[in-house]
Amino acid sequence: MSSSTPSNPDDEIHLDRERAERTGMPEIIYGESKSVEQLQAILRQLEGETALVTRLQADKAAQLRGDYDPVARCLLFGEQNADASNSADPLGPVGIVSAGTSDAPVAREALLTLQHLGVEARLIQDVGVAGLHRLLGRLPELSDCKVFICVAGFEGALPSVLTGLVKQPVIGVPTSVGYGVSVGGQAALSSMLASCAGGLLVVNIDNGCGAALAAARILKGGLWPE
Repeated sequence: MSSSTPSNPDDEIHLDRERAERTGMPEIIYGESKSVEQLQAILRQLEGETALVTRLQADKAAQLRGDYDPVARCLLFGEQNADASNSADPLGPVGIVSAGTSDAPVAREALLTLQHLGVEARLIQDVGVAGLHRLLGRLPELSDCKVFICVAGFEGALPSVLTGLVKQPVIGVPTSVGYGVSVGGQAALSSMLASCAGGLLVVNIDNGCGAALAAARILKGGLWPE
């Protein structure tokens, strides 16, 4: 019986080095289904660069170098953009608005992704429609935001409400938060897709990273009202 030689993780990694130049968006590493050895091989190839690893379990993060956010389950590797608002040509700000504290993991994933992209962002949490006065009281401080990311679970009503109140693009993110018929975010997703608020954009359930990338694309394309 022949013995097989263990595979070398470095031989399995083929990074898309031209992605940032081609699309304006860097490659972001999805960590949940990768082994520690695979992640270490990726980060070795990125030595001297910056990287973002999303959906990373805490036990894996403990074996890697970088700044780990246990709420967002994201790891920032390398020297990140410290303060996008101080750059000569800042992008943003993006307003990240979340319905409840249970939505914090997805909202913070969006926040860290924008930080990685060098985009200024503001996080406003716990302003869901169960107490609509909370959102209305925060709108003045968000008036200069170029794009909104709106995160909500349960029935997912907050993005529709926000889209009906502001002129900026709104990207809705349904979360897998809620009881029974919420069905892991399916009710929120359906609600956002069926919204009567014209122009609401919607990404997949719990996809804070994808929403941040979409917001950055809008900003880079100059597609926001003056």
